Amino acid sequence: MSGSSILPYIWMVLGCLSFSIMSELAHHLKDYCDWQVAAIFRSFLVFVFVTIYGISQGTKFVYFSPPRLWIRSIAGSLSLIGGYYALNHLPASTVSTLTNTFPIWVALLSWPLLGTWPSIRVWIAVFGGVIGVSLIRSPEGLTQSNDWPFVIALASALATAIAMIGLHRLKNFDTNAIVVHFSAVATLFCIACFFLFERHRTLAEIVQPLPLLMLLGVGVSATFGQIFLTKAFAQGDPAKVSVVGLSQVLFTLVIDLIWGEVELTQRLLLGTLMVLLPTALVMLERKKIPTAESRRMAVVPEQDQ
Repeated sequence: MSGSSILPYIWMVLGCLSFSIMSELAHHLKDYCDWQVAAIFRSFLVFVFVTIYGISQGTKFVYFSPPRLWIRSIAGSLSLIGGYYALNHLPASTVSTLTNTFPIWVALLSWPLLGTWPSIRVWIAVFGGVIGVSLIRSPEGLTQSNDWPFVIALASALATAIAMIGLHRLKNFDTNAIVVHFSAVATLFCIACFFLFERHRTLAEIVQPLPLLMLLGVGVSATFGQIFLTKAFAQGDPAKVSVVGLSQVLFTLVIDLIWGEVELTQRLLLGTLMVLLPTALVMLERKKIPTAESRRMAVVPEQDQ
């Protein structure tokens, strides 16, 4: 394999590593600030960084139309909010595993939204994914305190799937313009959540060197992840690159193990594999989509986390 053919997968691995770092920082920020604050920094800093980058590239930004752009941005915002809420209550590796089930949701939603009936492979993947998710749950079962974060993480994957289908319909728009619009809308949603939902941390806990540095790290790592993933999908085969994207789950799992957030049990390992393998199976099926079209559909699959 030549250096140029390897490069897209290197970009993808770097993108996954960046998003894994972002997820870990967001999870550990729970000791200093509420999840709404971390989500605001994540969306607003990406908005600022990508806007600057887009201006330098001569990007033509979009604002109020078309309506499908708003559907994509609103769904992505709900996904981001759900992911950050879950990261405040669950290990990053668990959230990453659950939210990366979105390709299965895409396949299922393609039936009512796009008129594409799921294949046998998709139904097998759904069955395996359900088993995997049930195994990831603690052996003693979920308590009332951590039941909602688990459910919301799966709902975040569903919202990501809706956003991805919406992205599929934005074929003629610049990627930077889509990301800027999404980030702007997500920032407004996150600010609204700051006032609508209960908060437990004070401003004094946030205005300290370490939490401010971690919040900056969330925005920077999310931006780098965005750039790396965009490069990967622009230069590589979308189906293969998407499968490599599942390495984010492995990165966060390794970091959680090192950090002592989770204990590697047979149940957890089997459950994670039962989620990842069916998801990879669904992703590989996307080879049937024409290359140019699948590139547009696959751009930036991790940006909503």
